[in-house]
Amino acid sequence: MPVQTLPFQSLIVIDRTSTMPVYQQVANGLIRLIVEGNLQPGHSLPASRAFAQLMHLNRTTVVAAYEELRIQDWIAVVPRKGIFISSQLPLIKPKSFSDEISVVQMEESQPDYFLKLTTANPPSEEKFYEIVINDGYPDSRIAPLSLLLSKYKSLFSKKYLDGLLLRGTTTGSEYLRIELASFMSQTRGMIASKENILVTRGAQIAIYLAARMIIKPGSLVIVGDSNYFLANEVFTRAGAVLIKVKVDENGMDVDEIEKICKEKKPHLLYIIPHHHHPTTVTLSAERRMKLLQIIQKYRLPVIEDDYDYDFHYDNCPILPLASADHKGYVIYIGSITKTLAPSIKMGFIVANKSFIWQTAQFKMMMEIRGDVLMEEALAHLYNTGEMQRHIARSVKLYKSRRDLFCEEMSNQLNDMVTFTKPHGGMAIWTSFNRKYSLVELSSQLAKQGIYMNDGSRYAVGDTAGNSLRIGFASMNEKEMKAFVQALYNLK
Repeated sequence: MPVQTLPFQSLIVIDRTSTMPVYQQVANGLIRLIVEGNLQPGHSLPASRAFAQLMHLNRTTVVAAYEELRIQDWIAVVPRKGIFISSQLPLIKPKSFSDEISVVQMEESQPDYFLKLTTANPPSEEKFYEIVINDGYPDSRIAPLSLLLSKYKSLFSKKYLDGLLLRGTTTGSEYLRIELASFMSQTRGMIASKENILVTRGAQIAIYLAARMIIKPGSLVIVGDSNYFLANEVFTRAGAVLIKVKVDENGMDVDEIEKICKEKKPHLLYIIPHHHHPTTVTLSAERRMKLLQIIQKYRLPVIEDDYDYDFHYDNCPILPLASADHKGYVIYIGSITKTLAPSIKMGFIVANKSFIWQTAQFKMMMEIRGDVLMEEALAHLYNTGEMQRHIARSVKLYKSRRDLFCEEMSNQLNDMVTFTKPHGGMAIWTSFNRKYSLVELSSQLAKQGIYMNDGSRYAVGDTAGNSLRIGFASMNEKEMKAFVQALYNLK
């Protein structure tokens, strides 16, 4: 154990005017450092001569202080080895302390220098659940993760580690940006180059970056009256004032958006045209066309969150707003996480080249470059067509799971829940009969090893209340039936 090199002279203050002997002040000071955790059991203290030089004291004074600590069992003197803090610390002995010394309570203090985002207490422990009902995630069990990790491992060569990692940029792997640009063109009709794309660690960070590039304190941001709650949190924490617009079965009320643009000068519109979060509705083609006209006429910046565009089951999806001529006012956000697995945190922004460049400078304050090797491995999946094949397989499987889950809920829970079968996405917006409290249901299910949130995160707007998103894509048939049966038993 190395000798302690703490700045003892500043930690132990000697009061020459005190009636307490200097050696006792030194001993009490060391005891305080031990009690407060600055000196840990087993740590070595400087020899008496060295400590005397540090403290500008007579060596005899230090020897007396060490002897006092030894008698009280705070230290142990090992011949020819040194002086050590006792491994078994003594109980605090009243005779060792004067009124000037206080006992430190061994509990976490509550400083108030940082921002408090929630009044909720952290969980005392992580609980294991046999079934987890999320709000719409893919099933990682069917993802080509072995191929991805095999490619990731192969990149651990001297060529890549000495070159690629050092060349990686804040905008993301060039290889992945090229592949994403090609994929956007093939699947979404978006004409983009690698310079139009910024890779992020998940779509949530993409939302944060895009929002912070536009929003200032007092900015007006248009959102749905039910909306993705974490996006709302990002906007309000940035100082924005939210203007909420009705969301119905055809998506956001575009006429209301136009009215707001006429009366005010909104700084941003946040919209999820496909599978709106939380309600899963899709913006109609007619509203999409009118919204594009509004965007150009009023020069309205838009964040288009298209987190699960690829998962559409009943008909062809409507192209994103970003695929049309929007004069650079639409910032498109996509998610690779939603394609593969929650543990693969990767998202991206597609926008005007200047916006991407400036956002990359902002992103650099958080990270200079991302996980370049993972980005390269993901690019390989797109390049070989494995990602596209995975999406095709997933769409087929998730469609069958959606149909099965809707059938199970209709047959078993028809007097408990109401829902509309979604045309796409990975979740079902489910409203529970008011006599069944989601808070109580969530508590009862937890006792059975099933996690389901209590709906509080969606409790905003007229369409929320006793409702929540139930993700079906990540549940197999056995898990679905077990979950529905558990709810049935609680009726």
